[in-house]
Amino acid sequence: MINLKDKIRSIPHWPIESVTFRDITTLMQDPEGFNETCNRFYERYKDQKIDKIAGIDARGFVFGAVLAKQLGIGFIPVRKKGKLPFKTISEKYDLEYGTAELELHLDAISKGERVVIVDDLIATGGTVNAAIKLVEKLGGEVVECAFVVELPELKGREKIKGHKIFSMVEFEGE
Repeated sequence: MINLKDKIRSIPHWPIESVTFRDITTLMQDPEGFNETCNRFYERYKDQKIDKIAGIDARGFVFGAVLAKQLGIGFIPVRKKGKLPFKTISEKYDLEYGTAELELHLDAISKGERVVIVDDLIATGGTVNAAIKLVEKLGGEVVECAFVVELPELKGREKIKGHKIFSMVEFEGE
């Protein structure tokens, strides 16, 4: 099994002082690491009843779209405000270094559909919490939230209590 953590670049003090950015582009550009990451997601969900994968803008699109294709189900883009062309619902949230807003098309999810939310990283939990709210507003059931990286010291799990979380790699206090 490949050590995915070794394939993720850490960039200190970016985008602001005191934040260490976990750059997964190095993981994605490595064929072996990227394939391993996608296969781990697939192995986790291949035997579960899931109707759709919701990928969070933008790196969640990469892993979420691959997973949806592998599972033979639909992919839903959860976009930053102003990027979707049809009628949307939106949810504001706080980041560890600012605020933002996510949107989802009104017809993206049917009532009762089982959804896995995918993103590259969970930090404070604000982004995924907003995505959960959007899925649930449309009547979807969040099966689990899946990430490549988790930053436990930022306590993102606490923000989304009551929802299952899967992550492959942790960076704590590093």
